[in-house]
Amino acid sequence: MALQSMTGFARREGTSGRWRWAWELRSVNGKGLDLRLRLPPGLERMENDVRRLAGEHFSRGNMQASLSLSAGESRTETVLNQEALSAVLALRDQLGGIIDPAPLQLDTLLSIRGIIEFRDSEDGDEAIAARDADVVAGLIAALSDLRQMRELEGAALARILLDHVSTIEGLTLMIERDPSRSPQEIATRLAAQVAMLMDGSGTLDRERLHAEAALLATKADLREEIDRLKAHVVAARDLLGKGGPVGRKLDFLAQEFNRESNTICSKSNAAAVTAAGIELKVVIDQFREQVQNLE
Repeated sequence: MALQSMTGFARREGTSGRWRWAWELRSVNGKGLDLRLRLPPGLERMENDVRRLAGEHFSRGNMQASLSLSAGESRTETVLNQEALSAVLALRDQLGGIIDPAPLQLDTLLSIRGIIEFRDSEDGDEAIAARDADVVAGLIAALSDLRQMRELEGAALARILLDHVSTIEGLTLMIERDPSRSPQEIATRLAAQVAMLMDGSGTLDRERLHAEAALLATKADLREEIDRLKAHVVAARDLLGKGGPVGRKLDFLAQEFNRESNTICSKSNAAAVTAAGIELKVVIDQFREQVQNLE
């Protein structure tokens, strides 16, 4: 399954009978799937279908979906108010002995308000059903377009993230191979520090001092942090290769990367290791910033 970013745009439009419709979809970063709809009056019944279809395509992102609908042509029909006409005819009969009982002309009827009405004709149930089906098909096509755009951007993000992971791995190996971590170097450094302390004060217990120095050396060892960083590198590459909605998992890994780099910097007693640890933190921040864009 391909990686997806959470940003994208898609537009689909078309016609169905005398109707013209257009879908516009926009997506940005979000913690979950938050869909905001704008549907024309009378089409609120489509909301459940739109949400269901969006959920089938995406799992995260703040999305806006708007539908515009307009009639391409107007059709007018006449409606005869039979009750009003009967009332007018009855009135004419009642006044037959008073006024000229000549037959009513069409222009006369048209001039009487309420007898004949002109209004836009409504589509039948079949036409409405066909229009709604075309609109839903347009939505599915727009969702596919949006997904394709998000996948293209997701592929670009994957390349960037893999580069960051390689840099993290390289810095981890640099720290692991640093001469300051060799047992001989550690022993030499501790011996020099112990000798300096002993020269400064003859009251210090030599055995106790050596024990404390050994304890400090153990606490300063970076083996566990390096091993965990290597494991996180493997996990990150596995997730990026697996694809799908892995943004949350990668964000967790970014936090773990940062935790180990902080520990390395706090334990470091060599300038080269400290410099590598600081650079590691910079790359991890860049990694996490890009991860925020992934589904």
